Amino acid sequence: MKMLRALFALLPALVICFGMSGSATAQSAPAAAPTSDAAESAPLAAPTTNVDVTQTGGESTPSAIGSISVVSLFMRADILVKAVMILLLIASLWSWTIIINKSIALSALKRRASKFEKIFWSGRSLDDLYQQFSAKPDHPMAAVFISALREWRRAFEGGAPKETVLAGVKERIDKAMSVTITRETDGIESQLGFLATVGATAPFVGLFGTVWGIMNSFSAIAARHDTTLAVVAPGIAEALFATAMGLLAAIPAVIFYNRFVNEIGRYTNRLDAFADEFSAILSRQLDEKAR
Repeated sequence: MKMLRALFALLPALVICFGMSGSATAQSAPAAAPTSDAAESAPLAAPTTNVDVTQTGGESTPSAIGSISVVSLFMRADILVKAVMILLLIASLWSWTIIINKSIALSALKRRASKFEKIFWSGRSLDDLYQQFSAKPDHPMAAVFISALREWRRAFEGGAPKETVLAGVKERIDKAMSVTITRETDGIESQLGFLATVGATAPFVGLFGTVWGIMNSFSAIAARHDTTLAVVAPGIAEALFATAMGLLAAIPAVIFYNRFVNEIGRYTNRLDAFADEFSAILSRQLDEKAR
């Protein structure tokens, strides 16, 4: 009986000991993966660190493209493409030289014409104006005036012209002014032909360099058996750069050629109007002297 009482007294202690050992075993053992639908469909958390995508072997494509510059394009180009680029660069520089000089010259001609017209219509005598500008007419309007008045003076060298020859004198004066206007206009229009030529041919010259560069690029692709961007990009860039230079030379040439043609046309109309007015004045004086 004493042994049974002892067993019943130790029984709660044994139960507590077994329970504590079971809980420790459960904590140390790995938990089983969840098998429910919610566990399968839960999204994975995004990584919090930066992903390193740097290429360890060979040159990367972005760096190869970024190394392309104007100088490198010219240095890597074929000798024929280089010749095209140099030709277009010279044409562009010379075009800008003509554009700057022509702009300055036309502005000066307009100012001198306005000044001459102001003096001409101020009431000064024609002889005074002739003495002032006959030595060296510095603009077309003064040259037209001098040519007409010189022909006028020749008509009066032998005295007042008879009425029968007045028509011939008027015609000679008009012819003299017309020839002078044509000669002066030709001088103003000098070098505009170069701008027209550059504007018309520079894109095609650049296109020729582009075609040649693309042919070289395809030849490089065939030789390397590689069509990656690092192989194709430099040759294509060289080719397109030739076209860009052609457009860079042609666009300003075309724009300023059209502008200069319009300005010269308006200035020529101004000379024609002055010639008609001066011809009317001289014709009226001829009629008065012939009476």
